[in-house]
Amino acid sequence: MAHQMANHAAGISIIAFIVAVGVSIAYYQYMYVPAVNAKPILPPAVLNPAETVIVKITPGSSSQSNPKFFDPKDTRAALGTNNHIIWENNDEVSHSVTSDEGYKDKVNGSFNSIDSIGLVPPHGKYEFTFTATGTYHYHCEPHPWMQGSVDVTESFA
Repeated sequence: MAHQMANHAAGISIIAFIVAVGVSIAYYQYMYVPAVNAKPILPPAVLNPAETVIVKITPGSSSQSNPKFFDPKDTRAALGTNNHIIWENNDEVSHSVTSDEGYKDKVNGSFNSIDSIGLVPPHGKYEFTFTATGTYHYHCEPHPWMQGSVDVTESFA
């Protein structure tokens, strides 16, 4: 009789363990993951900063011997001040603005012109608003020698 009671207690323990694991997986899947992946709530100034930074894609950038491709090559921006960047293509050839690291902003998605507008046509523009601090390196897909970066810092204004 004692042997049957021990088996019964072991069976209940195993069932309780399985239920606990199931509840944990369900919580992780349906509560934790969506909360972590949700868009952050940010101040309006970060989402729509008062100023923009212009980066020019210089004429002749498709030629590797061109002295300058992005002007400025390395850009600084501050969250809530000027974290909206506009790339203006002043070349006669289409270009991309493509993250080296495959960066995806939690609010604005992929930092890659190809994903949103395709290649930036001659005299066209690509715009992106960064909502997190960091240094974001980028290049042109068809012309990989074209490289630049955007360094986004906290605003101390």
